[in-house]
Amino acid sequence: MTKSVQKNLPTTAEIKAWLVSYLAELFEIEPDEVDVNIPFNRYGLDSSAAVGMTGDLEEWLGYDLDPTLIYDYPTIEALAGHLSEENKVKAYNTNTSPKLED
Repeated sequence: MTKSVQKNLPTTAEIKAWLVSYLAELFEIEPDEVDVNIPFNRYGLDSSAAVGMTGDLEEWLGYDLDPTLIYDYPTIEALAGHLSEENKVKAYNTNTSPKLED
């Protein structure tokens, strides 16, 4: 049984927690050492690591992301806020889009 799209959309806090955990594991640091307001590049996230993170984030979220998102939203705080807003739009569109019948 699959969950509906709406139930799978994480909150800002859940996205932040995912990103903090991801960076902590990637750079082998404790999660409490990750500051959500420090730009990704200050952690040493290069372009290949950014692509990997974006791909893993897409898989977790269940939808495609623009590969340049982390450059447009260069901190965990900014990226989580943006993705949370995207999720709200997706949830709204899912709930209000007309149902096509055969």
